[in-house]
Amino acid sequence: MATKVAVLGGGLVGGFIARELSKYDDIELTLYDRDEAVLAFSAGRSVMATQPADLRDMARVREIAGAADLVMGAVPGSFGYAVLENVIATGTDCIDISFFPEEASGLHDAAAKSGSRVVVDCGVMPGLGGMLAARFSRQFDEPLSMRILVGGLPEERSWPFEYKAPFSPSDVIEEYVRPARYLVDGKLVTMPALSEVEPLDFPGIGTLEAFNTDGLRSIMATLPYPSMIEKTMRYPGHADKMRMLRELGFFGEQPVETVRGNSVVPLELTSRLLFDNWKLEPGMRELTVMRVEASGLKDGRELSLCCDLLDHTDPDTGDFSMARTTGLPAVLCARMLLAGKLGVEPGVTAPETIGFDETRLNYIIRGMQHYGVQFDIKEGGQTKV
Repeated sequence: MATKVAVLGGGLVGGFIARELSKYDDIELTLYDRDEAVLAFSAGRSVMATQPADLRDMARVREIAGAADLVMGAVPGSFGYAVLENVIATGTDCIDISFFPEEASGLHDAAAKSGSRVVVDCGVMPGLGGMLAARFSRQFDEPLSMRILVGGLPEERSWPFEYKAPFSPSDVIEEYVRPARYLVDGKLVTMPALSEVEPLDFPGIGTLEAFNTDGLRSIMATLPYPSMIEKTMRYPGHADKMRMLRELGFFGEQPVETVRGNSVVPLELTSRLLFDNWKLEPGMRELTVMRVEASGLKDGRELSLCCDLLDHTDPDTGDFSMARTTGLPAVLCARMLLAGKLGVEPGVTAPETIGFDETRLNYIIRGMQHYGVQFDIKEGGQTKV
């Protein structure tokens, strides 16, 4: 009997997840979204059922989740926590990539009680980056430090921002507003987002800049590094432009009065103005790059480990790299969960803990390599296969 899978949200990543999972004969998949054009796009590329649904309606979410064996959560972060809370109330298992601002650990007890096995933040970062850092930590006698650098970029740089957003501008702006938290020698440090900009060179890409964002999330509690940081990468100059807009109030959420006496919310106007400039159009090519670095002591000596990930828009399918690298960890974790091989119990599981198990992480890496995602893992400067 086929397993019933409900994918909530048919956007860039949710649509990709639905199309990939629908390829399996043992899955009966339904994609839900309020936008019928989004549903038609995925249904036209893969055999699946689709249903229009307002996923802000929590009664509808509970109805959908209650009829499924597994839910894949891919709704906007602004209401992702509420959706997950209602999925958990039904006792249905869930793999979620919604990246909501709330602490998912607050739902652990409810999930444990309902019997719902939940993996949150199961994308590229948070998600895969933390899994790789977890794997590295097991190779040290004493882990010392770790940093994760990640960015999604257009291959063609165009003025003024040299950036295209795979998600809505408001979700990207949230990363530029939320204070960045990281650890230094076991102590929590909080800095403004977009701060501590540093240049980095990547072979085949060129010079990028990396700046603080609040992407560590659960990693600060689950991984044993006393020092750790996460940064977002863009083409040089992007952070200065975003910092200027932020400091001038363009990201504000409180209404302001215009010179004509009207009222406008700066963030809503800014998001609308940026939408066309940042929009990833079909046919555009982009890339996703991530670097995970870790150091620690091994047999009395300091050891450094590094993994570089690189992916480009699929030239055959047109699937964007950000959809692939975010969606594939979720797809592969779903396959392991359905096969009884993911090893998670009822409750909320942080994705990086999956990386402590080498067999499970290798399954994810090899699965992504099958799609053409490039991994270069190095130990002390030497490439390891």
